[in-house]
Amino acid sequence: QVHLVESGGGLVQPGGSLRLSCAASGRTFSRYVMGWFRQAPGKEREFVAAMTWTGGTRYGADSVKGRFTISRDNAKMTVYLQMNSLKPEDTAVYYCAADDSTSTVVAGRSRYWGQGTQVTVSS
Repeated sequence: QVHLVESGGGLVQPGGSLRLSCAASGRTFSRYVMGWFRQAPGKEREFVAAMTWTGGTRYGADSVKGRFTISRDNAKMTVYLQMNSLKPEDTAVYYCAADDSTSTVVAGRSRYWGQGTQVTVSS
């Protein structure tokens, strides 16, 4: 069993930066694929980024790649999403996810999900 809690969201001006954190509980964190998703009101849930337990990374939309970076600290059982050059269209609730399979995580079918943290990009 894995429990995920996101934090670090908030209000930021366009061009600003935020770092989201996802703290995990459980004894097998290092063996899980971790991912970030986001969902804006009225929009479909969108894959943002994922990282395997071996350190491999995958990113979603072209609008995200190059600005966002996923990382993890297995000792702290935490995965991060560094978001730079934020745009208003990045406004969404950001969710952390975890599962054994990279394909499952990327497809949004993870077994474990956090409750989300709100990111609002507005001047």
